[in-house]
Amino acid sequence: MKTLIAATSIIATLAAFAIATPARASEGGSCHFHGSKSATEATVAGCASQRKASLIKTGKLDASWQAVQQDKSETIDGKKGKEWKVTFKNPAVTDKSKETLYMFFTLPGNFIAANFTGK
Repeated sequence: MKTLIAATSIIATLAAFAIATPARASEGGSCHFHGSKSATEATVAGCASQRKASLIKTGKLDASWQAVQQDKSETIDGKKGKEWKVTFKNPAVTDKSKETLYMFFTLPGNFIAANFTGK
């Protein structure tokens, strides 16, 4: 009897895993990295473009940023070590203090923050 109960429990558990809905990553989810290997500049540029699109979609950035291409990317010394700094320039904005968008990523390529101050 104990064997039957144990077997039934195992089968029920395996069936639950088989029919469970897989977890879905949020937009930009493909830009989530583990480990300490440094991402390539191309990888970070792609992640920055995805993040920019997400910020536009959520209304945190004006739609005029949609066509803006990356100005430059570089590694800098951040608060917790080396990190990527990606810059976009949008001359079409009316508030000149918000003409340059800075995005920061960990060295492996995970998003940290975006702002207009560069700090």
